[in-house]
Amino acid sequence: MSHWWIYTIGFMAQALFSARLLIQWIASERVKKTINPQLFWELSLFASIIMFVYGWLREDFAIILGQSITYFIYLRNLHFMGRWKMFPLITRIILLFLPTIFLIYSFTNGKNDTDILFHNHNIPLWLLIWGSLAQIMFTMRFVYQWVYSEKRKSSHLPLGFWLISLTGSSMIVIYAIFRADPVLFLGQIFGLTVYARNIYFNLNHKRIETGH
Repeated sequence: MSHWWIYTIGFMAQALFSARLLIQWIASERVKKTINPQLFWELSLFASIIMFVYGWLREDFAIILGQSITYFIYLRNLHFMGRWKMFPLITRIILLFLPTIFLIYSFTNGKNDTDILFHNHNIPLWLLIWGSLAQIMFTMRFVYQWVYSEKRKSSHLPLGFWLISLTGSSMIVIYAIFRADPVLFLGQIFGLTVYARNIYFNLNHKRIETGH
């Protein structure tokens, strides 16, 4: 597959990721505090599937790692919001088993996908480590969000989520520059603005609540 088509797939995923942030940002701007819309998680789920494919086509372990960790957290948040049960049964089955199907394909497609991912001559070891750490940091925002929401049995986007987002996103921008990846770079540059704005909303809302 040509690089043009691969980048097109990646930009499709980033368009959905950016759309979720834009929707969340607009909703938050209206009330001047952080809002957690249902569509945020729906777009996250489908963007994650496309981004996973992009990472696989780019033979980029860091991207695949990040999407693998967050996939089921997106599903869990849809469950919290009551949206999961509204999907048709066949859709739920496909979404639940999709990672397993892809894993089986990876081991039966006649290629050594593991060797390709970890010995990609376009990604030196130091950059692979940095990119993986960046994705882990960026992904930890959803782990944090998941634990936070599990304790409250409802979906929330707390301040810590946005702080970790800002840190992880900055690391990915650096990775994208060295990797010469326009998909990651453009997607994260937009996100940095939204993360910073949500941090402001959270801090400002807390000042109003405490009267300081």
